[in-house]
Amino acid sequence: MKTIVRVRYLERIKALKDTPDIKIITGIRRSGKSNLMQAYIDYLKSNFEDSNIIFIDFMDLEFEEIKEYHALHKYVEDRYDKEKKNYLFVDEVQLCPNFELAINSLYSKYKYDIYITGSNAFLLSADLATLFTGRYIEIHMFPFSFKEYCEYYSDQVDKDKLFEEYFIKGGLAGSYAYNTDLDRITYIKEVYETIVNRDLVQKYNLPDTQVLRQLSEFLMDNISNLTSPNRVSDIMTANEVPTNHVTIGKYIKYLCNAFIFYDIKRYDIRGKKYLETSDKFYMCDTGMRYAILGSRNMDYGRVYENIVCIELLRRGYEVYVGKLYQKEIDFVAQRGSEKIYIQVSDNISNSETFEREYSPLLQIKDAYPKMIIARTKHPKYTYEGIEVFDIVEWLLEKE
Repeated sequence: MKTIVRVRYLERIKALKDTPDIKIITGIRRSGKSNLMQAYIDYLKSNFEDSNIIFIDFMDLEFEEIKEYHALHKYVEDRYDKEKKNYLFVDEVQLCPNFELAINSLYSKYKYDIYITGSNAFLLSADLATLFTGRYIEIHMFPFSFKEYCEYYSDQVDKDKLFEEYFIKGGLAGSYAYNTDLDRITYIKEVYETIVNRDLVQKYNLPDTQVLRQLSEFLMDNISNLTSPNRVSDIMTANEVPTNHVTIGKYIKYLCNAFIFYDIKRYDIRGKKYLETSDKFYMCDTGMRYAILGSRNMDYGRVYENIVCIELLRRGYEVYVGKLYQKEIDFVAQRGSEKIYIQVSDNISNSETFEREYSPLLQIKDAYPKMIIARTKHPKYTYEGIEVFDIVEWLLEKE
């Protein structure tokens, strides 16, 4: 199967070389965590002769005998080379029970630069501070961006056609190896079902998966809609899936912890405060949504919104839904001192639709950039100071 170098993540991890932190690569299943680790190992081997690489892959039977934390610790210590810089890589670390005891002990010796990956259900962002006593940095991976998709299919030059494919196929690159839609969709479904039916059930000791599965499909069906546990529990109970808002609130958190969904909070632009009421939820990958729901309730504008949200997160922005009086701004994106207000739409050729998108932006009185991202199929232009992008052009632009 073809592979590409995921430059964004590789450059990120290169910048962390020899820093006094445990580097933890997280992301949804099959997002490329192991491949990133291997690409970085290849980089070290090619550029630093004084590197001693200690690599352990707990999916490989070769390491079966050290799936015990004392044995793991001894294995690493036996391979320490005091004449070189020592780099420790552990892939699928969760397969070694109590692995954190070994990793914390090795970290405390200040002899190793440590990198680990693991199943998303067992290396949750929320759990990292509890697991690791030392400093750590999380490197979070997303499925392929559209730019990476175009790089993978570099023999095809029609970017509009590629975007229509990406919209359906998504960014789980393991699915690209399959030649038929049926096999590709089956692969994506299996990734999804492994997370929901196995990983989360094991992690949280769930009695059954009916409520979790129904909730997940509800959130898929309602991407970009304001959602609250109370509303969801009422709807599900009315549809003969008895539950309550407390359970729904917990299960939403579980699905977000597993990186299937991202929780986007609301921000009052005028009052400059965060709102505690309903949030919006966006899915990690539109291909996964299509594999589970098909074209049911397909709203292109909402799916474009999902793609833009994930791309903003991928680019390192903090993302919020903006509220201004009774109107809504799709996204307020912040990165350091940078802030952008963004509206996302499907087709804005109709004057009423265009006015609906630009009028809330014109009411924002600060000087931060404002933009509309839509399927214009035209080069970027400006209207009343608002930049208007075709979504394909925006996804491919140099950041």
